[in-house]
Amino acid sequence: MIISLLGCSSTIESGVDQIKSLRPNVVFLDIPSDDNYFFELLSKLEFNLPKLIFISSDVSNALIAFKYNAVDFISKPINFNSIIISIYKAIKLIEMERIYQEQKINTINSINSSTQNVNYVAISSLDKIELIQMKDIIFCQADGKYTNFHLTDGRKIMSSRNLGEYSTILDANYFFRIHHSYIINLRHISKISKKDGYFCELLNKVTLPIAKRRQDDFNKFIKLKE
Repeated sequence: MIISLLGCSSTIESGVDQIKSLRPNVVFLDIPSDDNYFFELLSKLEFNLPKLIFISSDVSNALIAFKYNAVDFISKPINFNSIIISIYKAIKLIEMERIYQEQKINTINSINSSTQNVNYVAISSLDKIELIQMKDIIFCQADGKYTNFHLTDGRKIMSSRNLGEYSTILDANYFFRIHHSYIINLRHISKISKKDGYFCELLNKVTLPIAKRRQDDFNKFIKLKE
C-alpha cells in the first residue's frame, strides 16, 4: 500500500488540529455516534475535507457514517482485508475527483483566455466556478496548494489552484507578488510602511509584509504607476 500514517489522536480537538495542519487524504474515525462536535469542527474547515472511514463495534453506526458521506464503514473486530478494501475505495474516489478537477481547470483556463482583455478572472472554488472582476480583488493569499481571494465586498473565496498559477493570470499592470504568500492589487494600497520592516497597508485595514528580496522590484513597480 502506498500510504503514510501522518498522525493519530485520542481527542477530537487534537484530531481536528492535525487535520488542519497535515491535510490528510483519508481519516479513520472511531468516535461515539452521538458526538457531533467533531463534525461541527470539521464543517468549519476551508479546504477540501479528507475522506472519512468509520470504525465501530456497533453496526447501527453505519447509518451515521454514511450520513456524513463516509467512504466506508469498518465493523469491529477489524480484519486486514477490510482496511485494504476501504483504502482502495478512498483512492478510487480521490482519483475520480482529480480527473474532475482537471476538467474544471481546463474550463477555467479557457474562460480566462477568453476574458483576459475584459478584466475578469475565473476562480474555481470548492463547489463552483466564479467570474470575478480583477478590480474587486484586494489581495490573494497562499494557503498550501489553495489560494484565498479577499474581495472588496468582504467575501473570501478559496480557489483550488495555487498562488503561482494566478501570478501569470492576473493583470500585471496592477498585481504584484510582494511575498511568497501574497499577491496584492495596487488599486487597494493605502500606504507603504517602513517601520520595523517593509509593509503594504491596504484599504481594508490589512497589513501585509513585503519580502526583502522583492522590495527593489516592488519600488520599481510602484514608480511605473506614479
